[in-house]
Amino acid sequence: MNTTLNIALIQSDLVWENPFKNREVFTQKIRSIKHDVDLIVLPEMFNTGFTMNAVEVAETMNGETLQWLTGLSKEKNCAIAGSMIIIEDQKYYNRLIFMFPDGTYTKYDKHQLFTLAKEQEVFTAGQDEVVVHYKNWNIKLQVCYDLRFPVWARNTSAYDILLYVASWPKLRINAWDVLLQARAIENMCYCIGVNRVGVDGKGYEYNGHSAIYDILGNSIIHKNPIETETIGYATLEKSHISEMREKLPFLNDADQFKLL
Repeated sequence: MNTTLNIALIQSDLVWENPFKNREVFTQKIRSIKHDVDLIVLPEMFNTGFTMNAVEVAETMNGETLQWLTGLSKEKNCAIAGSMIIIEDQKYYNRLIFMFPDGTYTKYDKHQLFTLAKEQEVFTAGQDEVVVHYKNWNIKLQVCYDLRFPVWARNTSAYDILLYVASWPKLRINAWDVLLQARAIENMCYCIGVNRVGVDGKGYEYNGHSAIYDILGNSIIHKNPIETETIGYATLEKSHISEMREKLPFLNDADQFKLL
């Protein structure tokens, strides 16, 4: 039984609409990890940047980036998670892939599409809540804009970790900081958020602030927000979850509901 989970968060700049170059960059960063890690987390649309040009850069579930994820996950003997643009049945999805070291994977399609960027005009929204079961940990998958909608994240399935990958701009970074912390506190879970840095092809600036919060809303990966390229490490403890939920049984008092 795994009572700890070792996490690496890769906060990186992204090369605009260039999957080959981004895979090359992330290969170097992932291979540079010397810590014993169970899970590596990459940003939203890590191989292209947050683009609406799906026609040009979308891949299939048998494409080069999926093959790349499979190979590196096996090589590092750990899971790797990040979102990318997938075409399936003539529809485009902003799909978060959670790749296991044995080559199997779990997928989650972004539910709340970002209307300010007209994401809903290009992509199809996912309708399924997804919880990954990995090394005795239950991890709920979310993508960027999902963060603003607490009902979609509500802990009705006794998950341990809420995981967000994002391209969250500097202009609204305060909301990112506050909402990640709030999701951890209200759901009595660890909350992980991985954001990018740099400037994208549309001129939007990103300043990271990737973070992990514990049940009490304490930051456990960086004392202060990091705004440059970095790899952050943290060890999550199952005992923290069980002890805090027993001491503070707030989830037992939550309203019961079901999403339709």
